Amino acid sequence: MKTTVNIPDKVLRDAMRHTKAKTKREAIVKALEEMNRRHSQAELLKYTGKFESLMTNEEIEALDEEDWKSWTKTSKTYSFSRKKK
Repeated sequence: MKTTVNIPDKVLRDAMRHTKAKTKREAIVKALEEMNRRHSQAELLKYTGKFESLMTNEEIEALDEEDWKSWTKTSKTYSFSRKKK
């Protein structure tokens, strides 16, 4: 999408330096992608500590195949698929 925007020179130069971008467009795209990434992470952090039925990695690895099948059928929050080694 083409858009005309008035960006202060110093702000754009700093963005180009921080992103190591070769063009103004590249700097703007990288900066926007980074902003979107950080926003997404902040949204996910809202849920930290709010899941009661999630298992730790150690608990998952300790399950045998039958326990795993039983847990995934009874879990109302999430059902994970497990890759076989």
